[in-house]
Amino acid sequence: MENVDIIAQGAMALQGGKAAPQFGKNMNNEQIRKTAEDFEAFFLGQMLQPMFANISPEAPFGGGHAEKMWQGLMVDEMGKAMARAGGIGLADSIHREILKLQEVQQ
Repeated sequence: MENVDIIAQGAMALQGGKAAPQFGKNMNNEQIRKTAEDFEAFFLGQMLQPMFANISPEAPFGGGHAEKMWQGLMVDEMGKAMARAGGIGLADSIHREILKLQEVQQ
């Protein structure tokens, strides 16, 4: 049982080590939009992680070390799918702010 806890802690550490998308100084509108959507997907994935942290799948179809790793990937993909479907409006705000930052820098 202790090994499972160590694996779970390792998986959470790997998930916590993900970096949010970065933006550059000379990005075109398409690149800015993609960065904004990527950030929203990252944010949604991070917000969904705690919802799935304490779920214990039952045997014979779930559990084990691979389940913990797969679950993190699944939650990230859920965040990406939500962002592609319109998300929560965060990408629009980020898009506007990146455009403002580029105007100020120029």
